[in-house]
Amino acid sequence: MSPRVLILGTRGVPAAHGGFESFAEKLALFLAERGWRVTVYCQQDVATVTQRFVTDIWRGVERVTVQVAEQGARGTIAFDWHSTQHASREDGVCLVLGYNTAIFMALLRWRGKKILINMDGIEWKRPKWSAPVRAWFYLNEWLGAWLGHRLVADHPAIEDHLATRRPRGAIAMIPYGGDEVTAAPAAPLAALGLSPQKYLVSIARIEPDNSILPMVQAFSRKPRGARLVVLGALETGNAYHAAIKAAASDEVLFPGAIYDKAAVQALRFHARAYCHGHTVGGTNPSLVESLWCGNAVLAHRNRFNQWTAGAEQFFFADTEECERMIERVLTDDIAVARAGRMARLRAAADFVWTDILSCYERELAALGGHRLEPKKAETVPAPSAREA
Repeated sequence: MSPRVLILGTRGVPAAHGGFESFAEKLALFLAERGWRVTVYCQQDVATVTQRFVTDIWRGVERVTVQVAEQGARGTIAFDWHSTQHASREDGVCLVLGYNTAIFMALLRWRGKKILINMDGIEWKRPKWSAPVRAWFYLNEWLGAWLGHRLVADHPAIEDHLATRRPRGAIAMIPYGGDEVTAAPAAPLAALGLSPQKYLVSIARIEPDNSILPMVQAFSRKPRGARLVVLGALETGNAYHAAIKAAASDEVLFPGAIYDKAAVQALRFHARAYCHGHTVGGTNPSLVESLWCGNAVLAHRNRFNQWTAGAEQFFFADTEECERMIERVLTDDIAVARAGRMARLRAAADFVWTDILSCYERELAALGGHRLEPKKAETVPAPSAREA
């Protein structure tokens, strides 16, 4: 019997929402090709539930689509609960992505399931959440750390954090991956009035813990002869968003949220630098993708970003330092070129998808008691008499 894995915790495949969904798609296809039976739970928002579970096959992967009628966070909780109930009755190892509803894993443990859980970032530290929401995340982080048989940390600092909950022997450090990008069309730039290497780009949710406001303030303090492109939705009535727009000079461009992957990749690839203000989290997928594009990186100075991006990038701790780094990025061609080269080297060192997916396969196989077939070594032909 082929080994089986059930993947819970994302909105499903094919990926359309974020980093976890992209990872789930990559892993599901990788394991299916390696002979695993793969089941991915997919959320479908409906006005009225007509059929709770619908099963189909997508590119060799079994999808269990779960209908939920609730909206927002309530819908996510309902989806996770119904997915967990379904998975608890199936055979196979469970891979849970994220701990936001880790309390439901108690059912999986009760039913004798083996669980590998990716513990994601330190969600309860994000200032955007209210006290009750932060308490919920804090509780579920503890529960996830103890209900999972094995924990995955996607960053050394997350591993250190989890080691305050569980012994290090229960934790595997496996970062996020990416694919090398060596070319991208310039058409998406032209549509926004941009030219290659004449702009900086930020690709993130516009929230306080992503440092969008200090980056906009620093850039807008004087004319730059370049643009700062801030991707992300700006909401009417949001005080933080209003402060960002008020601080922005005419050289700051807000194109809104762009969901076309090719367009986003082109904007990242052709930027003079990628701006990454995240202050909470582990190995951020967007930052990894920028390294694979060979971007110079302007990032908030913290242990998450410094390990991921590497020492040769441009870091800031406050608005004043951010302004100095922006000035350097826009004027120091040698430093920017060096940062771009080092970005690709950094990506190749730790963020190669095949290496990362193979690590997950080994963890899942070990939990399920499966023996993996060793990879066949390449056969090198014996030298001919003339070559000898």
